[in-house]
Order: sequence, then structure tokens, then C-alpha cells
Amino acid sequence: MIKWIVLACLLAAPSLAQDRQGNDTPGEWRVTHTKAFGLWDVICDERATGDVLEERCYLRYVDVFSPRPNFAAMFAFVTPDGRIEFGIERGTAFRKNGFRLERDGQSIWSFEKDPCLFGGTCAFVDGDATEMTAQMIAADSFIFDFVDRHGTPRKLEWDMTRFGEAFDEMLSASKERGI
Repeated sequence: MIKWIVLACLLAAPSLAQDRQGNDTPGEWRVTHTKAFGLWDVICDERATGDVLEERCYLRYVDVFSPRPNFAAMFAFVTPDGRIEFGIERGTAFRKNGFRLERDGQSIWSFEKDPCLFGGTCAFVDGDATEMTAQMIAADSFIFDFVDRHGTPRKLEWDMTRFGEAFDEMLSASKERGI
């Protein structure tokens, strides 16, 4: 029961939001908009910094694939400025072609470069993010085939069929807020 409460809290709170000291916590951010598209969530939030109101919107997917005591999770964040970031735990090792997008069971995009494939900072920006976003919209599955930091083989399959809707919602919500 406790693991379900923890999971619900993780999914409800803006994961990996940073407080003023740079710690990964919801901090002072207040959610102003949220909409779910399957497990993809569009979230907009805000906080006051003196007289300045900071606002942001993002799209996220959080996959807690292993409960305690060997807790493990993977997540994705997409921002309106074209950044795509994956949270991959250190010690994760992807198999060959283990980080890929598929459509109808066929690979349409794969990534085989460091540091994403060895559990580090994994971000796509500029042209790489533009290309990846187009492929994510075209895909029906995101496949992650790896060995987790605990040595357990894993194969995650994220449903991408609603990603395009979620992406459009994030852009629309961002535009409404002038972000």
C-alpha cells in the first residue's frame, strides 16, 4: 500500500523541479495546469521570485519500474524550447539498439551514443531534439532494453500513441502563458 502512495505522490508532483538551492524537489513551484495523455503529463507551474513571476510548462513521463528495496525509475522531460531530457540512473547499461522508437514493431529511430546509454545526463537539444520530437510523434512505442543498476535485465515499452497530442497541449499551454 505504501509503495502505491509513494508512486501516486511521484506522479502527482512535478518530478525533478528544482528549489532555489538547485535541489531536486517541487520546492516553491505551484501547479497551474495539468493534463494527462496516458502516462504522458503536461504540467505548467509557477513561483514568485521577489516581484517576478516565473512560469514554465513541460511534458513528462515517469516510469517507476522497480519498487523498493531495489527502487529504480526512468523519466523523460520535454520543454517548449525544444529540449528533451531523459533521467537514467547511473549504472544503467543499454543493450545494442536498446534505446529506440518503433512504429508497427519496426525501429524508426535509435540512439547508440554516450552518455545516455550508460546512465548519465541524457539530453537532446536544437536539431537533435527537433528530429527526435518528430520521430517520437511518428512512433507508437519507445523501447528501452537495458540492465539496471541492480544488475536486473529490463525491457520497458512506453506508449507513444498520445505523445503528439501531449506535445501540442504543452505548446498551447506555454503559448497561453507567454512562455
